[in-house]
Amino acid sequence: MSNVTVEATNMLPILEKKLAFLSGGKDRRSGLILTIPLSSDQTSMEELSATLDYLLSIPSQKCKARGFTVIVDGRKSQWNIVKTVVLMLQNVIPAEVSLVCVVKPDEFWDKKVTHFCFWKEKDRLGFEVILVSANKLTRYIEPCQLTDDFGGSLDYDHNDWLNKRLVFEKFTKESTSLLDELLIINDSDKGSTVDREKSADCALLPSVDPETVLQTGHELLSELQQRRFNGSEGGQGGPAWCPMEEELLAQPQVMKLLDSLREQYTRYQELCRQRNKRTQLDEIHGKVMQVVTWLQGPGSELLKTQQAIGDSMRAAQALQQKHEEIESQHSEWFAVYVELNQQIAALLSAGEEEEVLELKALQQQLSDVCYQQAAQLEGRQNVLQAAQDFHGITQELSQQLDGLLGMLCADVAPSDGASIQQNLKLLEEKLQTVEAGLASLRQKGGLLMEQMCTQPPWPLEEAEETPAGDQQDNTQHVQTVMEEMQLRKQRCEDMVDVRRLKMLQMVQLFKCEEDAFQAVEWLGELLDALLKTHVRLGDDSQETRIMLDKHRKFVDVAQSTYDYGRQLLQATVVLCQSLRCTTRSSGDTLPRLNRVWKQFSVSAEERQQRLELALNFHTAAERVLQQECVDPESLDEVDSSGKTLLDRLTLPVIFPDGTEQFFGSPSDTAAAAEGVRERLLLVEERRLQLQEVELHNDEEVLNGQEARLDVIGEELSEKEEEAGQQDEDLERTTQDC
Repeated sequence: MSNVTVEATNMLPILEKKLAFLSGGKDRRSGLILTIPLSSDQTSMEELSATLDYLLSIPSQKCKARGFTVIVDGRKSQWNIVKTVVLMLQNVIPAEVSLVCVVKPDEFWDKKVTHFCFWKEKDRLGFEVILVSANKLTRYIEPCQLTDDFGGSLDYDHNDWLNKRLVFEKFTKESTSLLDELLIINDSDKGSTVDREKSADCALLPSVDPETVLQTGHELLSELQQRRFNGSEGGQGGPAWCPMEEELLAQPQVMKLLDSLREQYTRYQELCRQRNKRTQLDEIHGKVMQVVTWLQGPGSELLKTQQAIGDSMRAAQALQQKHEEIESQHSEWFAVYVELNQQIAALLSAGEEEEVLELKALQQQLSDVCYQQAAQLEGRQNVLQAAQDFHGITQELSQQLDGLLGMLCADVAPSDGASIQQNLKLLEEKLQTVEAGLASLRQKGGLLMEQMCTQPPWPLEEAEETPAGDQQDNTQHVQTVMEEMQLRKQRCEDMVDVRRLKMLQMVQLFKCEEDAFQAVEWLGELLDALLKTHVRLGDDSQETRIMLDKHRKFVDVAQSTYDYGRQLLQATVVLCQSLRCTTRSSGDTLPRLNRVWKQFSVSAEERQQRLELALNFHTAAERVLQQECVDPESLDEVDSSGKTLLDRLTLPVIFPDGTEQFFGSPSDTAAAAEGVRERLLLVEERRLQLQEVELHNDEEVLNGQEARLDVIGEELSEKEEEAGQQDEDLERTTQDC
């Protein structure tokens, strides 16, 4: 690498004037072409000398050994300036100059003078100087190595060259400085542990970003490899030249710097990685100990002071709120635990054996403490939740018992049996609700005590500091509450039994009253049916007998209804005495029942008597109608009973209160009487028939008597003859004897 004593940055204004430049072109001896374009303005020799010094410091010694071809473009300048420049070359680069081509203007200088001067000074100058026109310059230099100012095809952009030169020098300077810094930093890691810790504490960092420098170097190298730095592609058909790669050594310098820089930067990255890993380990260890210290210290103390379960729902909710605050504080530390666990897991995947063991130990310690504390939080939360459920059920059961007690203490004054049934049903439902609530309370209480007994234990050293009396007090409180609720429920049950019996008696009372009233109604309906529909007496004895049997059954039904009503009313009296209340039926239903029954009894008796008269009438009538020989007295008896029956039909039923009521309507009574009259007419016809027969029989009797007398006379004659004959036989026998 060439030692650059002057940087382009320090003389940028001079370089921008383009007093001289290396275009990248080469002569036929492969020497570099140095172009000095003189202008019409006065050229500062000091600036030109500084420019030449800078330009000649760029090529390597090997390039310089091949010599330079200097093109002095004097077409816009004067001869004396050109001469001064040529002479100055002797002082600046006498050994490196091989040929100086002075491009003369169209207005040629004094040939004799100029030729004489250069020729005269040739031995002293040490290089050859020729005067040549621009179009004859190709005799000495290939056109592809000449810029377009001299009719060549070589592209040269001075500003582009200057910018890239600035980039190259900047990269060289920064990379060199960065390499020195990285060497110092990397070598510091080889010292003792104390030195490494000090260096780590000092946090040695390079002054520039290595990534930026590397990126700049890669971009610069890419441009050099594309032959765009300080040169260009060869001319058409000519060879491709790359002056910075071979002559100017820019690309090798960049590559060498990049290689060194990458090597040192890799070492630096590894060093930083190791330091970061150590720093991470230290930070993780510190955070782990911070988490462990808080959880085992203030966190555990907070939980140990929260052992109560409260004596009411409100107290349990306050404890729950306090526990949520404690959980919130723990959540912050658990979040740190999760983050630390992730960091440890990431380090474990790429850590060394010693680091892995340390990390695993930290991870295990952290996990044990966090899981233990989380278990304590969860156990406490379960206890509080069970306590809230228990107190909630207790509060609800207490309200249910209060409601049931209030219902039991209120007077029962229902208006009817349905309302009593409704109240009784409501009472039973409330009692069932209380029983279900008490069963739920026992379940919740058992669960609460189980949760308190199954809480995760504290470590041995912490368990000694945990008060054990709170646990016993909590258990005793739960048992006391359940016992009190059981006693309250038992007292309510006893009162419910009494109230149930009373309400059942009241239901029975109302039922008896309703049934007694219904019995009166039924009996009234039977009376009404008896008086309105039981009018017919039957057309013959058989029908009348059937009607009489039905009437007796009808009366039996009415008698049963009356007896049932009486029994019901007697039951209401007993129930009223038991309930110590007056009955509504005692002054109304019983008199009505007795009045209706008396009316029915009178009506039924009258109906039965009429049916019996009708039966006797029809029986006698049928007998006289069916017999051939009828006693006139029987006929008279039938007439008498028929008339009596007809007279009875016209009479009303007289009730005990003096009121009267006829059976059926007048038409119904007339129809019944008509049947009787028809039967009387038949009997009368029978009477007439019998009278006619009797007259006929009397005549026959008289005739018969006369004939009888004749027969009797004849018989008497025969008997007299037989008697005379017998007498004769007797006498004869006697005589024989």
